[in-house]
Amino acid sequence: MHHANEILFALFIVFVAAQVGAEIAQRLKLPGVVGEIAAGCAIGPSVLGWITPEQIATGTPLDVLAEIGVVLLLFSVGLETRLEDLKKVGKAAFLVGVLGVLLPFGMGGFWAHAQGFDWGKSLFLAAAFVATSAGITARVLQELGVLQRVESKVILGAAVIDDILAMLLLGVVVSLQGGQGFDPMHLLVVLGSAVGFIAVIGWGGTRVMRWNSTWLEKPHSSHSPLLIVLALCLGVAYVSTLFGLAAIIGAFLAGMIASETRQQHTLEQQMQPLLALLTPFFFVLTGSKIDLQQLANADALIALLVVTLIAIVSKLLGGFLGALSLGRMGATIVGFGMVPRGEVGVVIASLGLAAGVFSDRMYAIIVAMSLLTAMVTPPILAWLLKRTVRTGLSTQPGDA
Repeated sequence: MHHANEILFALFIVFVAAQVGAEIAQRLKLPGVVGEIAAGCAIGPSVLGWITPEQIATGTPLDVLAEIGVVLLLFSVGLETRLEDLKKVGKAAFLVGVLGVLLPFGMGGFWAHAQGFDWGKSLFLAAAFVATSAGITARVLQELGVLQRVESKVILGAAVIDDILAMLLLGVVVSLQGGQGFDPMHLLVVLGSAVGFIAVIGWGGTRVMRWNSTWLEKPHSSHSPLLIVLALCLGVAYVSTLFGLAAIIGAFLAGMIASETRQQHTLEQQMQPLLALLTPFFFVLTGSKIDLQQLANADALIALLVVTLIAIVSKLLGGFLGALSLGRMGATIVGFGMVPRGEVGVVIASLGLAAGVFSDRMYAIIVAMSLLTAMVTPPILAWLLKRTVRTGLSTQPGDA
């Protein structure tokens, strides 16, 4: 087949697998995202091999579509998130973000050192335990229609802080691994620029849009508001990467800006077809990147179990302690909401493999841990949220 035909066939396979997986998961009373990730494992190189490693490598059409999908997902989540609501949970979100980074980093580092890694490699491995995958948790919260809950606001606010701290820690461990030493001034500059970017875009942008958004309707096209805010989404997502932040953080901030317009509800409805088309690619590709052959022995499976338990317990504990002001149930929901590692752990594992820090087996273990936390968390989170609704324990912004 010609190259274009191969790409189209791969897109077809991934999209259909996503729909089948999501349908099966929902029939089993699980969030659709679980089925999409499982479908990725099934059609990936490790099982059926319907998509190859070359087709899901960085920069390929599938990878680009997946990146666009998760960017649009976080933009749509931002559309349902007002800056004023985040301010109300600022203290809890800050504590969750900080504790949710320090505890996993410390526990992961000590475990790696106990396995025989020197401290430089141990800290690099620990970085894979740190960053929460906002995309996976956001999808679950959106599916359940609970983005307006105070716990959801805390999780989303903490995810922004989490990303900044994870970026700083990764900068430290990469420099130590390369023998460059620790440069606190450089890190302070990076921190200042990241915080400044979020403040200018998040606070300044929302104020400007709140003051006047009628210019969105000036073009003649009936879809002009959507087209303009999509351009804003892609632009801010790109600029956020220049400051060392994930593109999804910029997309989330762009969504928050757009949420201040009087066209907010129309934009939410118009985004749905785009999300239905593009976000499944991200979750299927997340599942397809695990190499099950590297885990086909008892030692590797035991190591995977230990690593996954550390990843879950450390994030759950950090989120729980940081969100205790919401009560025990609210803190538990926040804790589980911070557990998924998803694509962030995969990226750090890839960096470790390329730098020679990880063996193929350790790479597979870290990737599998990232995907297991992404698959285990959604059904638990969904059960907890539904249980609070049934028992009348749900909280609203301002209750915290």
